[in-house]
Amino acid sequence: MDYSGPPQGETAVPAPITACAAGRPVLPVWVNRSGGTTFQLGDGEGRLFAKWAPAGSGIDLGAEAARLRWAADFTPVPRVLDHGLDAAGQWLVTAGLPGESAVSPRWKADPKAAVRALGAGLRALHDRLPVDECPFSWSVERRRARDPDLDIALAADPALAVPPPVDRLVVCHGDACAPNTLLDEDGRWSAHVDLGALGVADRWADIAIAVWNLDYNYGPGWTDTFYEAYGIAPDPERVAFYRRMGGVSKV
Repeated sequence: MDYSGPPQGETAVPAPITACAAGRPVLPVWVNRSGGTTFQLGDGEGRLFAKWAPAGSGIDLGAEAARLRWAADFTPVPRVLDHGLDAAGQWLVTAGLPGESAVSPRWKADPKAAVRALGAGLRALHDRLPVDECPFSWSVERRRARDPDLDIALAADPALAVPPPVDRLVVCHGDACAPNTLLDEDGRWSAHVDLGALGVADRWADIAIAVWNLDYNYGPGWTDTFYEAYGIAPDPERVAFYRRMGGVSKV
């Protein structure tokens, strides 16, 4: 599967998700490239979200649950309500959060506000999460150890052989693309979601993916707005390196 976005066509609801819904309406809202699906359970302020990762997908929802529980002490992220697994796959249920995705129709129609919120939100995440207390890593070395394809690419590509010096170690989101930031009614960032790869790394590992994703969601011309909102000058060398990693890495 090579598609990430709202579901297209019929989406089967796994039995564990139906059980977690406990009679609430179940609405599929997102699918990812690895075959995982996110469902909304119920609606309104009491809505929940349930992720499903089929067996063999390579998605570790237990790892995401651990990261969410840790990060929740420092910044707004989904509150974990349940995690489980069976022979068919894994599920993770979290409480809904106020706000809507930065790629909802409303915010795609107002890219300036959305991109400014993305930059400010990522900077806040990097400033709030304490590096010295974080038990998780997203370093080049850790990613290489977890992903054989990335290891092969790093060994074969001269541009990836030597990572640039670390600018600033932070606790990175791990997938800082636009859909993973929520915005409030006033267009300010309100929370981050999908933190399954959260860990300590150079902040440019996040920034490079965030600015790379802007053209896809909002069209060209918004990179400077993001950098201004984050509060940093462009760094073409680090952006190029981490984009190339992002094009290969599964983690």
